[in-house]
Amino acid sequence: MKINCIIVDDESIARKVVQEFVEEWDWLQLVGQAESPLKAINLLAQHSVDLLFLDIEMPQMSGLELLKNLPNPPAVIVTTAYPQYALEGFELNVLNYLLKPISMERFLKAALKAKAFFEQKNKTAAPNADYFFVKCDGNIERIELRELLYVKALENYIIIQTAQRKYITYLTMKGL
Repeated sequence: MKINCIIVDDESIARKVVQEFVEEWDWLQLVGQAESPLKAINLLAQHSVDLLFLDIEMPQMSGLELLKNLPNPPAVIVTTAYPQYALEGFELNVLNYLLKPISMERFLKAALKAKAFFEQKNKTAAPNADYFFVKCDGNIERIELRELLYVKALENYIIIQTAQRKYITYLTMKGL
């Protein structure tokens, strides 16, 4: 399985570091780089992107503003020098948050988490599955179809009610 990714960062050195880390792993496929969120929008339109390495503080538009405005954003790993955006990032369901300078060890940990996320997602897409997975409260939750009572859409969120629990996840009905 290949994970198509792009890097969005206004600093060329930061893009180069992430690019070198991505190229170390054969299951990560770099399909583009952008020095601004506006240029990233074009890349996202041109390529099938699974994972976005996204800086936050950039001219014209922040990475988080970009993420909020994408109708169907790919999975995101934030790459930033600013820890104060972590909570907002996780509220937007980012997979991971890397603080600059990024070490290979920390990058690999985040990339492996993304790989596990996509492996679970691919398993969920299997035909005739008796269950599916959703990300809820920072965890990947398995939902058994036989336990499902109802699903309710609330703009960009979905409420999934099972016999045991209510799950609220940042996802559209189409995404589900």
